[in-house]
Amino acid sequence: MGENKKPAKGAKAPSEGKAKQAGAGKSEKQAKGQKAAKSGAPEAAAAPRPKDYRPRMKTHYEKVVRDALLTKFEYANPMQVPKIEKIVLNMGIGEGVADRKKVDNATGDLALISGQKPVQTKARRALATYKLREGMVIGAKVTLRGDRMYEFLDRLITIALPRVRDFRGLNPKSFDGRGNFAMGLKEHIVFPEIDYDKVDQVWGMDVIVCTSAPNDDEARELLRGFNFPFRS
Repeated sequence: MGENKKPAKGAKAPSEGKAKQAGAGKSEKQAKGQKAAKSGAPEAAAAPRPKDYRPRMKTHYEKVVRDALLTKFEYANPMQVPKIEKIVLNMGIGEGVADRKKVDNATGDLALISGQKPVQTKARRALATYKLREGMVIGAKVTLRGDRMYEFLDRLITIALPRVRDFRGLNPKSFDGRGNFAMGLKEHIVFPEIDYDKVDQVWGMDVIVCTSAPNDDEARELLRGFNFPFRS
């Protein structure tokens, strides 16, 4: 009656099982943290912004650009004044599609530049010439709106474009006929968020500025109000 029962050889003590589960959970968390660090994505959340915070470019549009466009084009309704709706960043990986590490590095760099998690773009069909399979990751893209859009615009105009090698101004004809402007950058390292010493390869990227302007002339005047350095 008072004998202690010994557990069978194959059985495990309950405390042992819980300890192993806890250890497995910790190792999974550590692996996720290391993966995030390698991809270049920000680990900690950004500090909360003040309630009265407004991006500099947004204030500039509301106080200077909008009034100037209203005076020049004599709109009947202030709601007709064009504005920037979104900015799309697109980065193609090219020859790095076969190397998963390069794909993660490029995606991480785009996340640092935009401050937002990119969406990986995949091939829609297979091309044997380029050793491309259907569903293979070939690039990344980000769509910026609101405050992040104005913050990126500020960094692009005041910091990134002046650092472009042999920069002679933007092409004033790079509009699509519907008020959208597209430009290309050969080196993504012109942005201050990228540490040149940690970059293993330099990538090119496209920047598309989408506006609500009905034609190219009004869109060009809108971007001139934001000090876009167009060639004369």
